[in-house]
Amino acid sequence: MVATGSLSSKNPASISELLDCGYHPESLLSDFDYWDYVVPEPNLNEVIFEESTCQNLVKMLENCLSKSKQTKLGCSKVLVPEKLTQRIAQDVLRLSSTEPCGLRGCVMHVNLEIENVCKKLDRIVCDSSVVPTFELTLVFKQENCSWTSFRDFFFSRGRFSSGFRRTLILSSGFRLV
Repeated sequence: MVATGSLSSKNPASISELLDCGYHPESLLSDFDYWDYVVPEPNLNEVIFEESTCQNLVKMLENCLSKSKQTKLGCSKVLVPEKLTQRIAQDVLRLSSTEPCGLRGCVMHVNLEIENVCKKLDRIVCDSSVVPTFELTLVFKQENCSWTSFRDFFFSRGRFSSGFRRTLILSSGFRLV
């Protein structure tokens, strides 16, 4: 029996038409029951694997920012908007899904755009045992807050200037190329 759009429900009129044509009621109901319950279920192992892979990528991005804050950015704190690294990791996973080696073949160049100048922060290799098959460039953006510039101005002239180091606030926007 072939299931068509006109027979997609257990409509009594559709079933009676088939009965009139000589089909047996038992075979009709078992065929309909079969099509009603065959629904593709998500593979939970893939969902769990993707979630753990995403969390590992989030940790790599956060470690990159943590290492860069004192060495390349010259600041004591980097404030990251909530779920920013999570969104970036999900986009990276989506982009890597069509690549031959997937995320394992990814090399990501991480940059920060401050006042229209890009500063290289780090290079993340997702799996060093795999020859890279594609590269991504991630560009974080600095948040443009006027109050931080006033705060820096006031503290730089005061007695706290020697111990004060600025706080970098990242924008929720980013570029992933």
